[in-house]
Order: sequence, then C-alpha cells, then structure tokens
Amino acid sequence: MSKPTDVKVVGTSVWFLPVETRVPLKFGAETLTHLTCVRVRVTVAGRDGRTAEGWGETPLSVQWVWPGSLSYEAREDALKRFCLTLAQAWARFDAWGHPMEIGHDFQTGPLTELLREVNAARETGPMPWLAALVCSSPFDIALHDAYGQLHGIDVYQTYNADFMNHDLAHYLTVDEDSQLAASPPHRVNASSSFQGKYPPDFFVPSPPQRLLAWHLVGGLDPLHESELTGSEPDDGYPVLLADWIRRDGLKCLKIKLRGNDAAWDYDRLVAVGRIAIEHGVDWLTTDFNCMVREPAYVNDILDRLMREHPRIYGMILYVEQPFPYELEANRIDVHSVSARKPLFMDESAHDWRLVRLGRQLGWTGVALKTCKTQTGALLSACWAKAHGMTLMVQDLTNPMLAQIPHVRLAAQVGTIAGVETNATQFYPDASAAEERVHPGLYRRREGCVDLSSIRGPGFGYRVAEMARSLPAPAAVFLA
Repeated sequence: MSKPTDVKVVGTSVWFLPVETRVPLKFGAETLTHLTCVRVRVTVAGRDGRTAEGWGETPLSVQWVWPGSLSYEAREDALKRFCLTLAQAWARFDAWGHPMEIGHDFQTGPLTELLREVNAARETGPMPWLAALVCSSPFDIALHDAYGQLHGIDVYQTYNADFMNHDLAHYLTVDEDSQLAASPPHRVNASSSFQGKYPPDFFVPSPPQRLLAWHLVGGLDPLHESELTGSEPDDGYPVLLADWIRRDGLKCLKIKLRGNDAAWDYDRLVAVGRIAIEHGVDWLTTDFNCMVREPAYVNDILDRLMREHPRIYGMILYVEQPFPYELEANRIDVHSVSARKPLFMDESAHDWRLVRLGRQLGWTGVALKTCKTQTGALLSACWAKAHGMTLMVQDLTNPMLAQIPHVRLAAQVGTIAGVETNATQFYPDASAAEERVHPGLYRRREGCVDLSSIRGPGFGYRVAEMARSLPAPAAVFLA
C-alpha cells in the first residue's frame, strides 16, 4: 500500500547546542545546571523527486532520561554518540510512507536494534529505553515537519486517510496473550476499536490559540526573601515565586517534591499553596519525581492536606508520576491514589502499550511529551482518549524550536488544563531568536502562552525568519 504523497528520508544533519541554566533545577536526586539541546535537520524526498527540509529539537535532559550513579559526563557523552549513530541510521532507513508510518517502523526496528547493540557493548550499565526515545525524537519530529514542508501544508492536516496509508488499527493492536492477561474490565480489542479511525478522530475540534501555562516550582527555588543567599542571578527575571506569579499572571503551578521525605514534601505543598492562594493561582499539581515506592506515601500526604488545608487540597488538579518509571518491573496497584486525585503517568508512558498497562494498575491520565517522539505521542494520545483517560502535555524545559511542537501537541489533543512551559524560568535567553518570531510562546502573559504566531507548513516554525546562527553541524549523513 502506498500513496503519491509518500516520502523517504534522504539526509540528516545534527547540531549539539549547549545551554546554561540561570538557576538550578532538581531532578530526583540530581540537579541540572546545564544541558545540551540536539537540533536536527531531516531532508526528505517525494515520489516525484522533490525534496524538502524539516527541523526537530529536543533537550538531552540527562538526569531525567537516565537517572543513576554514572557521572553526568559519561551519560551525556553516551547520549550524544547515540544521536550520531541514529543520524546515520535515519539517513539510510529505506522506508517510504507517511511520517507516522516511517516513525513507527523506525522505532520498532532500527531504534530497538541499535539500543540492543549499544547496550551489549556497554560495561557500565545499560542506556534506558527512555533515553533512546529522547535521542531519536528530534529526527522523528523533523521528519513530520519535512513532510508538511514538502506538501506545503500544516502537518496536523496530514494525519488522515488522504495522506496516511494505514488507520490507527495498524498500530494499536493487542496480541492474543495480552488480551488473555487483561482483567475483564480492561479487555479491549484495540484493533477493531480503531478500525477506520485516524488521529483527528481524537483531536479537539477547534484547537485553542491560547493555553494556560504551568509554571514549575523547583525543589531548590526560594519561596521567601529570607531564603535568598545573595548568589541569585540579577538578570532582570524574577527569582521568588510571588514575583513570577505577578509578572506572568500565573494561574497554574507544578510543585517539584522529593518523594522520599514526607515531612519536607508536605511542608513544601503547604508553603507553595499559601503563596498560590494569596496571589490568585487556581491550580496546583504535584510531581514526586518517580521516587515513591508505596501508594501510602502519597495517600498520607493527600489525606493530611485534605484535613488540615482543604483549600490547598482542592487546588490540586492531578498527581504526576510518583512511582518508579519502569512500569513493567514495578507493577504497583495505584487505585488508592487515583481514588483521591487523578493520577497521571509521565516517565512510565513510553508508548501506548505501557499506557494500557498503567490503566490496568489504576492510572487515570497520561502526561505526553514530544521528546518521546511525535509519532509515539500521537499514538498514546489516541489510545488514552479512546479509553477514557485524561491528557496533559508536560515540558522537558523545552527552549528554542523544541517549544513549538510541544505546545502544538497540547492544543491539538486537548489537555486537562493548558500546557507545562518553563524554559522561560531556567534559560529564557536561549530562545531569543525564536522569541522574536513567536513572542507569545516564550513569554507567558495573563497566565497563558499564545500560539497565534504559528503558521505555515510543517509545524509552523517559520525558521527562515529566525536570525539564529548555527555552528558547523556535528555530523551530516546522506542516504
């Protein structure tokens, strides 16, 4: 099965762009002070011989994608080298089709095989699948953008039968063993459920031009003047939470917690909640950083909060990924948590199959991320919405180009409330070139980000209008 609109990847280019944070950001047991963004250009050819270029970008957030005892430098170096391996593999991947088809086939084929080969040769611990997804995501995103560029159309207008060779049933299938293993309430024949359906069947009818913006309250962020040390940056941007709320009109706060210190977590929730109430914030969410081992840890905090601070408890819209992200190895029954508050998978939601497992264990929502590939995010969104799960789109502190597919996904699939967007907090100046073209995406106003400047083919980046000077690419590969 093929269409005249099919494309094939014929070239890739890779840049590694270093970024320094203005203030540190804590991820579990580690702290982020700098990172590398991977920017990718993918060239595709159509069946008529025409070519087009697309762009993708993802931060290599080492502490998030690969927690562990290995040094930061060793993990980041391994991720960079894997990106270069993938650049060559993508350029030489002999597959025609729509980006959904090519992206899915690459992920289930070469990506899986290359990670297996890399890990077989490693002597200091395997690279996680999440890290492999993040390394591959800028190529996948750039492929989707290039497809829209070639056909002169918004890529979100191509996820249908006019352009795709397969409906969703081709991807969202359940093998017989999985069907038999599912308990009766969750036994679903996904193949038949998705027959004749395409991603737009699960998109919102009219994507909003403005989205509520979620601000991240990091575990190291000072809340009060008494906590200031004098070492804070004096760069014109706020430091204290109340100043951020006033400047950006924030209505939604995501609170980073420790997950292994219940007293600290409870006190932090109360402290942030009081500031939120004082300054007119509407919603809170809690992020336990995958550090919790037992549901009782979360339940006890929520129950105490409900008794002692019912208003703050009521402001908590959902709870994000308290438990270890390797879901298959940590099959914790979480129904008691989701009985109290909506419970969203984040790190665990690598793909729709894990979303299905999470639903069986009691998770009620999915936090999507474009850094796990555009293809995978769309498939997970469709499966989750078809099965009554709520969505959120979470940030990987996405600066520069990475911000645009990120917010577009949130607008298209529909979320519980807005989109997380915190690059402006941690490295605002990194996006200066992109901000000149899209001022509403990199500065939150009235508690929202504004998508109205996004237009044109692909993801609507408008890259040609951005005065960004790139160094020589780290690698270029041709088919």
